[in-house]
Amino acid sequence: MPERASASRRIKASAPEIFAIVSSPQGHVDIDGSGMLIAAPDSKPCTAVGDHFDMDMDRRPLGDIPNMAEYSVRNYVVTFVPDRLFEWEVGSKDREGTFGHVYGWKIEPMSDTECEVTNYVDWSKLPEETKQRTEGRWPVVPVAMLERSVERLEHLVTGR
Repeated sequence: MPERASASRRIKASAPEIFAIVSSPQGHVDIDGSGMLIAAPDSKPCTAVGDHFDMDMDRRPLGDIPNMAEYSVRNYVVTFVPDRLFEWEVGSKDREGTFGHVYGWKIEPMSDTECEVTNYVDWSKLPEETKQRTEGRWPVVPVAMLERSVERLEHLVTGR
């Protein structure tokens, strides 16, 4: 099983425009578009490694993971390179630590007005016991979901 999934697209927008969206909790809500994500009221745009942002989630409309309904996650910023790279690990508001997978947005400027943007998830650091316990159900983030996120990001920054 691959331990990383990604989707890329060239987007006609500047790196700062794109980065402003992907480093904001509200941007994640807008990019997702499933109705599952809600930025917690106290979440602010991230500005550095160590920042965190909370998301309240309702998985029921998706129906993709049995027995998962409403829950909250705390996302910890692990890489922050302005206008280039934003990565976060997913944890829980109810317990310390993270689950072992990293999400990210990589932005490679092609010019002042166009970038290659990659959205990815990497679960290579997921604990072995979790991988074994979730055999056949991991990953929960298919490439199609990442592709949809990149398409929605493009729509947000370009209007098309």
